[in-house]
Amino acid sequence: MKTDELIGMLSTGISPVRYSTSLWHFAAAVAATVAGALVLMLAIFGLRPDLSAISTTPLFWGKVAFPLVLAAGAWLITLRLSRPGSRMGLSWLALALPVLVVWIAAALWLNHTQPDNWQVMLLGQSWKTCPFNILLLSVPGFIIIFKTMRTLAPTHLRLAGAASGLLAGSMATVVYCLHCPEMSPAFWGIWYLLGMLLPAGIGALLGQRLLRW
Repeated sequence: MKTDELIGMLSTGISPVRYSTSLWHFAAAVAATVAGALVLMLAIFGLRPDLSAISTTPLFWGKVAFPLVLAAGAWLITLRLSRPGSRMGLSWLALALPVLVVWIAAALWLNHTQPDNWQVMLLGQSWKTCPFNILLLSVPGFIIIFKTMRTLAPTHLRLAGAASGLLAGSMATVVYCLHCPEMSPAFWGIWYLLGMLLPAGIGALLGQRLLRW
């Protein structure tokens, strides 16, 4: 059999995977990620005692919005990178803009705070543990999202791994907000961000190996 005939036979009846297929796969993965992080958070850390009261304040929802918007951006990028040959393009702006907004809010927050209190605003009560708590809560989602990505066809494996890790980390951070007592944008812009970047970095390192197909 000639090579051209073999290629023609193998390609017969092949149709491209629909974008909606990836969308539904990742929608299910994100739902499972949230559930896994929530179960782990309740088992290890528990809810903050004043959650019902603090959840009525705009500042609390600003705290939740930061990782939630990053998660939305990471989801879009992960979807894009799950298809062969796709690149990020300008999708990185979906990640850069929320970080920039929080950094601006942090600068304004510090500007209206006495310099003697800046250390409290930047370090809070939990800076030593916060990033690692987020990393821990991201473990279920990391596994779930990587397994989902393996069922698709990413070609930029390091980027796909980083985006998958960031998606797991940002959703874990949303859940962690239900426990974390920190209410300073200066804290979120450093330690929440570091907590989300840890699984993203691990994903970039492991993507070349775990997402190869």
